[in-house]
Amino acid sequence: MRQAIQNLEESKIREVANAGLGRSDVLAFWFGESDEVTPGFIREAAIESLRQGETFYAHNLGLAELRKAVAGYTSTLHPRVGTDRIAITSSGVSALMLAVQAVVDAGDRVVVVTPVWPNLVAQPKIMGADVRRVSLRPRGGAWTLDLQALLEAVTPATRLLVVNAPNNPTGWTLSRDEQQAILDHCRKTGTWILADEVYERLYYEEGTRCAPSFLDVAAPEDRLIVAHSFSKSFLMTGWRLGWLVMPPELTHHMGKLLEFNTSCASTFTQRAAVVALQRTDEVTPRVVAHLKTCRDTLVPMLQGLPRVLVEPARGGMYAFFRLDGFDDSLDVAKRLVREAGLGLAPGNAFSPEAQGWLRWCFASRDVSRLGQGVERLQGWLAKN
Repeated sequence: MRQAIQNLEESKIREVANAGLGRSDVLAFWFGESDEVTPGFIREAAIESLRQGETFYAHNLGLAELRKAVAGYTSTLHPRVGTDRIAITSSGVSALMLAVQAVVDAGDRVVVVTPVWPNLVAQPKIMGADVRRVSLRPRGGAWTLDLQALLEAVTPATRLLVVNAPNNPTGWTLSRDEQQAILDHCRKTGTWILADEVYERLYYEEGTRCAPSFLDVAAPEDRLIVAHSFSKSFLMTGWRLGWLVMPPELTHHMGKLLEFNTSCASTFTQRAAVVALQRTDEVTPRVVAHLKTCRDTLVPMLQGLPRVLVEPARGGMYAFFRLDGFDDSLDVAKRLVREAGLGLAPGNAFSPEAQGWLRWCFASRDVSRLGQGVERLQGWLAKN
């Protein structure tokens, strides 16, 4: 086994979850997914595809109908994106890995904005890259970007900058001005940007349909790859389907990479995704409205607890909070499972800087479960 693979850290989120598997008394909020099933009309589209016998290989880059639908959907939110810039992938995480494979060689320098979903740090390491972190900084219960520190970290020696916004776990989002400044700087240094924007629709600012995107400020030929997923906005986590937006001259080569990774996404899941995009207004606005209700229910309750520091996230599906006096996040998360029947993700799973923080996924179909979880946390704090 390559040393880079042996050196990969195991998921601390899974480590906590494994401690609670099989316990029916645990309220689990550790994984980043809703507990609501995929809408019936999306499921039926996949079933109908299977009934029609669509069980064979598809095009490497995805069904023509789905690529066209993704391009059209993206163009309703951002400046026009052509089908020649779209690749369909077998999951959002696969999209991210493909993007890293496409531009990163062993020994390349990669800068990642953290705290962040651990896969985004691990993927360049798998390729043998030299990964450097630029951390967001907590101010009260919110996290903010030191833009100047980020720009100073990205030099002509930096091959790739990885940014996830809206951010998992903090809920931090980039402003349009910050995106423009980052793009302008990376144009000067020749640095690629990999933008993980899978949470762009889970954005709670009034009068907006999505969070600011690098697609709003970039030209098609810019060194920018944007990764997306059907998981969050369409309640399709288990379907494992995503897509990439890239400069058109990369698309053919991305097809070759897809061939050597997964060959293609399954046809019946792609048929379901076409229908999801055709009827997105029946799914995504309702999902976002419900998640905002969940956020606005959970965060005030957490703010009412002693030793809890938290602010409402502008985007995403998480409350990320600090427990004052508890510095070992992994230990606390395991104790909460064991002693309170409450499953949360440890902050140090996302970066060393987030030690002492916990992530709570508030995407709960039954909002009352959030209150039950807060009661368990309150009782545990009273004893500790």
